[in-house]
Amino acid sequence: MASLPREEVFERRGQAPAPSKDFCQLLVTRREVIFRWWKISLRNEFRESRPGEIKESQEDFLDDSSLHIQIAIVFGAKVLEHVLNLCRGNYDFLEQLPVPLLLYIISFLELEDIARLSQVSRRFEMICNSNALWENIVENLCDTITPEMKELAQEMGWKQFFFTNRLQLQLQLRRRREK
Repeated sequence: MASLPREEVFERRGQAPAPSKDFCQLLVTRREVIFRWWKISLRNEFRESRPGEIKESQEDFLDDSSLHIQIAIVFGAKVLEHVLNLCRGNYDFLEQLPVPLLLYIISFLELEDIARLSQVSRRFEMICNSNALWENIVENLCDTITPEMKELAQEMGWKQFFFTNRLQLQLQLRRRREK
């Protein structure tokens, strides 16, 4: 099992789906799962409502299907699955990194490694084939990129642009100029 550097392992905040305006927080620590909510309503019957909290050990949380349903409704099935995995001791922090940070990290990989990473999951396939990643790779590897080349790359896709040989690119650029 991975060693965790701090008490809080995962936190997510958000608003419950419409028509509710309730605000919710999900917090996973090394030992427990905490689900908090704040009732937000203009109705008189809810004016005196106090914030609520459910605090359970990770073992108890794994068996609490009603709390699973609440979390899935508010935060989605992927978040619920991630929290269940955390409670089982399966820590996949890479899957939770934001896309811009992943793009930055992946841009340092070798091409073969990017191809292998794209086979890990749908999310990584989408990121590894994204124009943003390949634009970054092209800009890092090429000395000069003219505005005309950028237009062509955006038109044909940065990944396709990267893998097209120079002669074909020069031919396509020449055709574009003639038009």
